[in-house]
Amino acid sequence: MRLLFVHQNFPGQYKHLAAHFGADPGTQVVAIGEEANIAQRPAIPGVQRVAYRLARAVGKDVHPYLRKIEEAVLRGQAVARTALQLKQKGFTPDVICVHPAWGEALYLRDIYPESPILAFCEFYYQSRGADVGFDPEFPSTLDDHLRIRTWNMVQQSSLLAADWGVSPTRWQSSMYPAEFQSRLSVMHDGIDTQALAPDEQATFSLPDGRSLQRGDEIITFVSRGLEPYRGFHIFMRSLPELMRRRPKAQVIVVGGDTPSYGRRPKDAVNWREKLLREVGDRIELNRLHFVGKIPYPAFVSLLQLSRAHVYLTYPFVLSWSMLEAMAAGAPIVASNTPPVTEFIQHEHKGLLFDFFDQKALVEAVCRVIEQQELSQFITQEARKTIVEGYSLTQVCLPAQSKLISELTRKH
Repeated sequence: MRLLFVHQNFPGQYKHLAAHFGADPGTQVVAIGEEANIAQRPAIPGVQRVAYRLARAVGKDVHPYLRKIEEAVLRGQAVARTALQLKQKGFTPDVICVHPAWGEALYLRDIYPESPILAFCEFYYQSRGADVGFDPEFPSTLDDHLRIRTWNMVQQSSLLAADWGVSPTRWQSSMYPAEFQSRLSVMHDGIDTQALAPDEQATFSLPDGRSLQRGDEIITFVSRGLEPYRGFHIFMRSLPELMRRRPKAQVIVVGGDTPSYGRRPKDAVNWREKLLREVGDRIELNRLHFVGKIPYPAFVSLLQLSRAHVYLTYPFVLSWSMLEAMAAGAPIVASNTPPVTEFIQHEHKGLLFDFFDQKALVEAVCRVIEQQELSQFITQEARKTIVEGYSLTQVCLPAQSKLISELTRKH
């Protein structure tokens, strides 16, 4: 079998799937990704990576609504040319796995008319009812709504050319128009429940050299980018009261300063600086630790030590980190938003609070730390959910592999 993965940030969501098929001597695996991105990522054994580069930058005079459209066309064109070179060298995939949001899927059907295309349907943008306009601190405008409707043209065109799609969660799948949902399977990427499991011997080293271990009161917050989309502003504003209530707690914040979604603040270099300026004089800074982006083993150890893992999100794509925390045995305190409630019910698998209610956040964290029986119950139930429904090796990889095999048989 021959597989083609296409993702600007390869491997992205294909990390486990590409490695799985790369280890199969009977499968030829090729991946196309943007040159600047894949150069920063380690190679995957058995996977041939081919880089593309955009022919030029987006034009300066392009209508603002069309800037992402032009970039998508440039990206699709670059991928098409790269795929054509592969075809001329004799490579025709039995299945193409591609993320349709950035334009890379636009022209693959024209290069490989007979190859089935499996689209990774991460998020279909909404002008209402999801992330845009959710937070009253950042109100949306008519301009935002019109721009979002225009952006969706890329996914619409890409999905019309696809044979099938997969979406990681039911809520993410529900964001897609009804005409596409009939060709969508809900199938998560998978959580490595062997690597992510409770460990009584875990330790974590702070930047100042101190070592944290089991028994220390550790509150964790994780986000790839520290930003409002993941409730960083709500979390930071809760810290004065939370740290007053928990005078022995060490608060560990994992994540970079560059937003993954949304914009930078207008009056500061990044959201960390802005929020520290707002609350810094009301907290003990020696108990608040920004550790940036850390190696994965250290991240796992931190989750294993966490006495309360705080997770917030707008109605948007669910972070892997929440499910990883559930698997690792960290008690979850999370926002009562649709991506979360698909996995966590209040007092069963975690404690929930209104996204904007800082007092409720503080109460929930204190409760999960103080009530050990409750903490033990929700962590056991949370891990059980991940092991039974989202295990990488036992559930998700077999399901993904079966779907790919079915697509090859249909063509």
